[in-house]
Amino acid sequence: MRNTNKPERYLALYLPWLLAWVFSADATISYFIAWLGSFFIFYITLTGWVKPIPDDRNVSEQLMRPLFIMQIIFAGFMCCTSIFYFFDVIGYSDFKKTNTFFLPDQSRLMLTAQCQRYYCLGHAAFVTGILLFMKYPEKKKYYIEKDALANLLLKVALIGFPVSIAFLKTPGLTQFAFQFSSLSFIACTLALAFAIPLQKSINTIICSILYLFNLYQAFLSGFKEPIIISLLVLAVFLYPNYKRIITLIFVPLLFAAFIFLPAYVSSFRQNAWAGDVDADESSQIALDAALNNDSDESNWTFFAYRLSEIDMFTTFVQSTPQNIDFYGTKLLQQSLIVIVPRVLWPQKPVTEELVMERVYDAGVVNRLSVVSAKPAFIVDAYLSGGLLGVFISLFAYGAIAQLISIKAEQLFGGYILGTALIFSGLFQILWRGISFEFIINSVFWSFVTMLILQRILLATKFLKRV
Repeated sequence: MRNTNKPERYLALYLPWLLAWVFSADATISYFIAWLGSFFIFYITLTGWVKPIPDDRNVSEQLMRPLFIMQIIFAGFMCCTSIFYFFDVIGYSDFKKTNTFFLPDQSRLMLTAQCQRYYCLGHAAFVTGILLFMKYPEKKKYYIEKDALANLLLKVALIGFPVSIAFLKTPGLTQFAFQFSSLSFIACTLALAFAIPLQKSINTIICSILYLFNLYQAFLSGFKEPIIISLLVLAVFLYPNYKRIITLIFVPLLFAAFIFLPAYVSSFRQNAWAGDVDADESSQIALDAALNNDSDESNWTFFAYRLSEIDMFTTFVQSTPQNIDFYGTKLLQQSLIVIVPRVLWPQKPVTEELVMERVYDAGVVNRLSVVSAKPAFIVDAYLSGGLLGVFISLFAYGAIAQLISIKAEQLFGGYILGTALIFSGLFQILWRGISFEFIINSVFWSFVTMLILQRILLATKFLKRV
């Protein structure tokens, strides 16, 4: 990568947040400056203006690195989806004014703008962490033969799924099941992207079946994220070889998914989670409801209150530190407790209960409710130390993700196995940005798994020393 670092350009990342803070007295202007500021951050980082893009590969061939897909998913979801909620606050539905005489709740409006400023600051800190430690390429210590790569990916896909099932059936080791399930999915998708241009018919057929099975499982999960991720990852892997086709097919497909999925997910949950019908029948009912627009929940309600998590964030900001003190290092201490596997400590506190305690204390949901409402990573960052907590935590988040990606490429001989497979498969939870306890626990054990897998590949001669 070209060594043309200009430290002063990092300051430009914080201009939107600073400008939004200057105009904080006007909530609407402040909100839009902070919201548009994230698009500005995307532009100056993804074009290489702040720091040059690594030149060891074409841009289209390094999209799984943290600067690209992780920033787009994590920061995009965190910072950009709140626009629907904001318009709802000022009296709009489907971007149409519901009442000419509607007067927004000024307190709610100010809180929304305040949270958006935290999002903007968090985005800037997160990408600063990535850029400061983004140093490619790493000196190669290991390599894999090109001819063996496609078959290795297929084997990882085939082996990863039964291994995930085995962990799922083993008490106390469930968290490893999610690691290997995600790894298997990424491997089969990457193997499919390799097999198609190489015209390996057997590999293509097997990988296609595995991919469709994973997509089917995503539809039965009751969540929108696995479906969107399934489509997005395939598009990213195929894009270097089929740029025009992927752009023409997957961009409209992903857009349609955002429109279609709210009704589908809402209907599926009503049927499957109530226990009245099984998952397959629920999926068919949900599909019919979505296509016929029969869902009880409107798309606008979904986009405003469930796509974005800013409504929950405003509640936390309202209660902390006014009614509840900042947590300081308490959440980090709880995260260290969670790291201990339950198989070694059967009486370990339940992670969900630890997380939900602060949700109940803030009044986000009632203690008698059966709803799960885990705070996002940036919310925990704020609860730990306000503005400074957001900056430090999000900077560390970006830096750690980037360092893990570099380590993975060093251990597995480059981008394909290192970042595209191992980092994207084992550390996919970093794309989502959930509560401290879940993130820290998953990243710690995923790192351990990564080291073990590298040893296995060395022992089986797939991976060789330079």
